[in-house]
Amino acid sequence: MDWSEDDVELVPLSWLKAHEAVKPRNQRKLLDMTRRWGGYTKPLIVDSNTGAILDGHHRHAIAMDLGLIRVPVLCVDYLGDDAISVDVWPACGRESLTKEDVISMSLSDDVFPPKTSRHTMADDTPPIFIPLEVLLEPLKHGPDAS
Repeated sequence: MDWSEDDVELVPLSWLKAHEAVKPRNQRKLLDMTRRWGGYTKPLIVDSNTGAILDGHHRHAIAMDLGLIRVPVLCVDYLGDDAISVDVWPACGRESLTKEDVISMSLSDDVFPPKTSRHTMADDTPPIFIPLEVLLEPLKHGPDAS
């Protein structure tokens, strides 16, 4: 995966699905930093088929705190891309985790505890800056348009 800023899309916040809880202290810190910066500096990584969040649960949580309409993401073919793997963090309480487990949890009404899934991807995400004002703008088309 060789990502650039051009690969970043703005998607409706309502489309995204968490599979893992966040740590409240980390969420508060990131919320403070995001307010100070006035925008998002890193996209979330999500499955293009389901909207399952693979990386960026804290960024998703602060988007909800801030009442954002959309968020910057990189969409991937999670189940079809062998360059993306998932394992568990040490001492998370699970021996293993599959991509199917992640998708299944994201489509349920439950979430794994914080720091359960550990995704490995080929490259880092590109640096971005999307102002909060842009992420607060109403959508002009689609199911979530106002």
